[in-house]
Amino acid sequence: MCHGQSQALREVQRCIRALHCPTRWRIIQCIGAEERSTREIFEELGLGEEISLAGLYYHLSALKGAGIVEVASYRESKAGTPEKVWRLKTRRIVIDLLEDCEVK
Repeated sequence: MCHGQSQALREVQRCIRALHCPTRWRIIQCIGAEERSTREIFEELGLGEEISLAGLYYHLSALKGAGIVEVASYRESKAGTPEKVWRLKTRRIVIDLLEDCEVK
């Protein structure tokens, strides 16, 4: 019998929370198999009318916390401030429904 929350269950819950928002799915599709800077994501998705650049960082942070995206590098911006360049950390999420449970 399986009792309590396993590490696997916590990871699944973190992914579900990160992926609940359609904007985050759009970000994932935008990054795809390439690397994109925060500014490139913002401009390509035309998010200016929906969310601010700070809002985009919020979504990227949630995806990063779930292990879905990661910072690949930093790029110098026109203002001289380093800009984060993002890539997908994982392309597939696999859920083993019986992991850590004794099946009887």
